[in-house]
Amino acid sequence: MKSGHVKIDWVYRFMPLLKSIEEEYGPQKPLKELRIGMSIHLEAKTARLALLLRDLGAEVIVTGSNPLSTQDDVAEALRERGLTVYAKRTEDERVYMDNIKKVLTTQPHLILDDGADLTVTAHTEYQEALKNLRGVTEETTTGLRRFRALHKKGLLKVPVIAVNDAFTKHLFDNRYGTGQSTWDSIMRNTNLNVAGKIAVVCGYGWCGKGIAMRARGLGARVIVTEVDPVKALEAVMDGFEVMKISQAAKLGDFFITATGNTKVISEKEFLEMKDGAILANAGHFDVEVDVRALERICVEKYEARPNVTAYRLANGKVLYLLAQGRLVNLAAADGHPVEIMDLSFAVQALSLIHLAKTNLEPGVYPVPSHIDEKIARMKLASMKIEIDELSEEQRSYLENY
Repeated sequence: MKSGHVKIDWVYRFMPLLKSIEEEYGPQKPLKELRIGMSIHLEAKTARLALLLRDLGAEVIVTGSNPLSTQDDVAEALRERGLTVYAKRTEDERVYMDNIKKVLTTQPHLILDDGADLTVTAHTEYQEALKNLRGVTEETTTGLRRFRALHKKGLLKVPVIAVNDAFTKHLFDNRYGTGQSTWDSIMRNTNLNVAGKIAVVCGYGWCGKGIAMRARGLGARVIVTEVDPVKALEAVMDGFEVMKISQAAKLGDFFITATGNTKVISEKEFLEMKDGAILANAGHFDVEVDVRALERICVEKYEARPNVTAYRLANGKVLYLLAQGRLVNLAAADGHPVEIMDLSFAVQALSLIHLAKTNLEPGVYPVPSHIDEKIARMKLASMKIEIDELSEEQRSYLENY
């Protein structure tokens, strides 16, 4: 499909790290004779990553990691470029899970996961897929939480590289990527002004930090809600108001969840909100805004705009939910900026190469520090930025006690 090819070609112009990896590793084909199953938000940037893995020698089978984040024209373009793709933008959870299982039937040697649906399904419903599986890379906070829970229970059967924890991933993707793309989606779908409004950000992890930072930059008054006292204190020191969600519910114009937890905003808060409040979720799964409670207590539901559902409550107030409570920046926009994902996907690609040549026991492992440093240096070089190096005297000084 032409539009899909155009999107893929556009993003590749702004992904110098993937180009560098292709130039360095392409002739070696380090992923030759390996099948890689990918479960990822299937849009142009992730399509370019899939093509890189193919060019490094792998057979690549792709599906989505969220029912509403797949761009069908991009999926078709990948098929036309020779990849196996089981993905479709859909509101039907069964279709989404069927595609997950289709990838597992190919019995991949490596998995690139986003949210852990592919690997968790292999562990719980399709254990045949574990026979050839040598390792997994996971790029989300939510996915790593699931893997660590599996490992704690003694159920994790493969090594997992925690791509999300790499410095060149979470410091940039989670903070700057989520911050910009979340507000891009909110603004393009509502066409509302942000300046002068009150934005409530639920969660002050790296994603929440980015969302709060960008809200302040747009002129909003920002309130943060947290359950972690250290993160709450950090938000205070960063200059934000911090309070309970029960208090913030009465004040906010925009509510954005980014916690990885369930029912962060629910019935009690809905009933306290202003008429016209906007609800959006930036967490991986559609559980942070309690949509079932919203459906239960509303007396009328209608589409106010594309990707905006209006819920009229018995008290007469109308609340607006973006993207059905799913990941707002991908279900209703284009996701993170290209240059940010170039960093994250460089971590993915080099971590997969590391897994291909390393035998690890089941567990959750950090990205090797040399990969983090290599990517940071590559990024600086692409920006024509030079930095100092330690002299031998300085290095010796730091190594002595």
